[in-house]
Amino acid sequence: MLHTMEISTSKRDELRDITREVQAYVKKSAVQNGIIVVYCPHTTAGIAINENADPDVKHDVLMRLDEVYPWEHPKYRHAEGNTASHLKSITAGPSQTIIIHDGALLLGRWQGIYFCEFDGPRHRQCYLKIIGG
Repeated sequence: MLHTMEISTSKRDELRDITREVQAYVKKSAVQNGIIVVYCPHTTAGIAINENADPDVKHDVLMRLDEVYPWEHPKYRHAEGNTASHLKSITAGPSQTIIIHDGALLLGRWQGIYFCEFDGPRHRQCYLKIIGG
């Protein structure tokens, strides 16, 4: 099964928690054991798993990524002017694979799944693929 998740972002840099939407899709699928791949087909966005209990973590991650990859740099050559978003996307990566056990995502107590927007605001998609039965 392949599912397209529609995501709208509201900021240039944003970590949007999509854990509930992914879990709802797993529940709807009725798959009890397997894996789900959460994949982002965009070159300026990504998928990450990290803490979802303290909102300051999202702030700190985005702040540090901005420090490492500033929006403007005198040596950037990419004509669109969004080199920083490409670098952040490479750092986050395009996908995450999560184990499905007893019909639920097997995440740690504090973990959540994030759609990582680095060139918004935009309307985006990510794909969910369940493998198992």
